[in-house]
This record gives sequence, structure tokens and C-alpha cells, in this order.
Amino acid sequence: MSARRFDRDLARRVRRAADRHQIEVAAELGVTDSAVANWEAGHTSPDPEKLPAYAAALGSNLDVLFPRTGLPDLADLRCDAGIYQKETAAVIGTKSASPVAGAERGERRLQAKYIPVLAAKYGVSETELRRAEDRSFAAAEARKNGTEPEPGTQEAAAAESGRPPESLSEKITLILQRSYPGPQGPPSDEEMAAAVNAHAGGVVITEKDFEDLRTGVTDAAAPVVLDALAAVFGVSRMYFEADEAVAAQVYEGLQLLAGARQGAVGRVRARGLGGRGLPPKTLALINQLAAEMAEQEGGSA
Repeated sequence: MSARRFDRDLARRVRRAADRHQIEVAAELGVTDSAVANWEAGHTSPDPEKLPAYAAALGSNLDVLFPRTGLPDLADLRCDAGIYQKETAAVIGTKSASPVAGAERGERRLQAKYIPVLAAKYGVSETELRRAEDRSFAAAEARKNGTEPEPGTQEAAAAESGRPPESLSEKITLILQRSYPGPQGPPSDEEMAAAVNAHAGGVVITEKDFEDLRTGVTDAAAPVVLDALAAVFGVSRMYFEADEAVAAQVYEGLQLLAGARQGAVGRVRARGLGGRGLPPKTLALINQLAAEMAEQEGGSA
């Protein structure tokens, strides 16, 4: 599960900037003011299901206030909709939440009849819901085999999706999450729309348009938008086309960068990255760089 990060200091600063009192925020969230005080003091953390309402109460964007590294699984989608697992029984019309609980644990797939209602309730497309389900099962398999990366590392983020991005939404999300390290996080939808328009030389996309592309509400964009988006991200325009080989190369390159940022180039190399996309010459260069890094580390020991 790729949980959102709760920063108590940031939450407190945003609340004060919004001129909201703890008791006011608590009332909107349906909790006590002491609960909010404990969150800001670092004694406890809010339930992930509370974060959407928390961000709204502070007048902030959920992704900005409580960012997430990696792509969402089924539990993440549910939490982002502000729904507790037990409440899903009423959503799908069953006596218990076991169908959703089992899918979130990666034990049994959701029945087809549950997909449309859950997708609508979570505010995502059916395709996005199915892909989130795939991530839940991939994580369960990794736990079973003992191959799950350490939580919170860039390696864990690189392994979240388990495959190259397919939809335009996944391609945009992948770059936003992997290419903007640091506490500042990725640009906002407004900033991205402004950057795309600047490269296009005119207004070709709005903040809402970009949000729809990022979240999968819209799965296609005009060529002028994709050209500008590629320029902003610094990737090949082909990345946004239905070319699996190109998407795989970018995906693997981002995995490499994620590993490098954690000093884990050797581990990335050892997993055999590149079998699907990176050419032999590129792999040879990676191996050379990894060897040089290892030699430098040995010399400085």
C-alpha cells in the first residue's frame, strides 16, 4: 500500500495560514479537537480515510498537503474517497465488506458486478480501479515471496506499479512522482497547465484539463498538448504514444534514477532491468557506471 505522507508541521502551518482553529477542523472531520491537537503534536496520525476531508477543511489540495509516492492500490483509492472499508458493504450491496477486504489483501479478485459501482464511488475509471487491484495483488505476491522492498524507499516507489505505464494518466503520474524529489514535491496542476501553455505559446489546456488527464478522467489530449507536455517533462514525444517499448524504456530509466538516489544502482542492475526495453549499449554504460561507483565507494572506505 502506497500510503499518503502526513506531515504534522505542514498541516499545522496550512491550518494557521487558512485561519482555522483546531476545533473548527475537528467539527468538519467529525472528531474531537484533542484528536486534531494530537495529530499536530505528532502523538497520533489521522486515519487515511480522513485525509481528503482534512485537506478540504484546510482549503488545500489532497496531493499537495498529503502527497503519496507511487501509484495507488485498491485501499488507497478507497481512502482517497474518504470511505472506510466497512462502509463498502453498503456500496456494493453485500452483508459484509469481505469482497473488498479480500481484494485489498490480494486474496481474491473483485467480481465484475462490483467494478462499476466501486469505480463510481471512488471517483475513478473502471480501468483505473482494475489497475489498482493489480497493484494490490502484486504487493501481496511480493510479501508472500519475501521480495517486497523496504517501505518508504525509492526502490519501493519504483516497484509500486510492477510494470511500465500504459494509460496517459499513468504516464503523467509516473513522471510527476519520480522526477521531482525533495520536500517540495511535484508541480501542482495549475503549475503544470501554465508550463504546458508557455511551451505551446498559448492557452491549450486549463488546470482542470490537466487534472483530468492526470487522474484518468480524460484519456486523450490534443497533439499540441502532448508536444508541450513532452517538452516540459523532458521526455520523447513518443512516450505519450501507444508504444510499449518507449514507455518501458522511460519506466526503466526512472527505476534506475530511483535506485541511484538511494545508492542502489547495483541492486537495480542486479535485478536485470532492461530486458524489455533498454538497449545493450545502455545497459553496458549502466554497468560501467555502477562499477565505477562501487570502486569509488571501496576506495573511500
